[in-house]
Amino acid sequence: MGTTNVVIDISHHNGRVDLQRAAADGILGVIHKATQGSGFADAMYAKNRRAAASADLLWGAYHFGTGADPTAQAKQFLRVADLDSNNLLVLDFEENTQGPTMTLVQARAFIKTVQEATGRICGLYGGSTLKEALAGKSDPLLAACWLWWAQYSSTPSIPSNLPDFTLWQYTDGHHGDGPFEVDGVGPCDRDKYQGSVDDLRTKWAQGSLA
Repeated sequence: MGTTNVVIDISHHNGRVDLQRAAADGILGVIHKATQGSGFADAMYAKNRRAAASADLLWGAYHFGTGADPTAQAKQFLRVADLDSNNLLVLDFEENTQGPTMTLVQARAFIKTVQEATGRICGLYGGSTLKEALAGKSDPLLAACWLWWAQYSSTPSIPSNLPDFTLWQYTDGHHGDGPFEVDGVGPCDRDKYQGSVDDLRTKWAQGSLA
């Protein structure tokens, strides 16, 4: 199965972006940081969401997990993200350099809380931190999430205890193989979908890439 390079993920760190130009450059979907921990909300989220809608872009939101109470994190995420049924929702599981990192137990609690509130299971973003936390073991709940894998290399290498990737973040705009930039955004996180454009649109419209 081939990949389709039409998704970016952004946050306030990207500064001012022009999503009309990004759409004209071939981008179809944007996944934006909404929250981190139990108290931080991305100040650019609402503005960029409106801009994405005007550009007819598919929309998704992610939460950067920390070691804070996972139920409080999930409730904060759902409140700020304010997602429609055709928007993606994702838990970002990676090292927190500013405090405690989310544990697998906390990740499960976050996912369960979101599932109970929305009827949908999150996408799960991860890379080396997720691989190390699992330590070669299987986790049925996490395995039920569609996988958004982060690895800046020519090809992704998915551990055998995880499902194959659905999205692959192949660059942060500087590392990995190009292309790195998007018109209207500049160098940024870019993501390849495993499948066709039509398949991506169909699944995204259902609020999940599973």
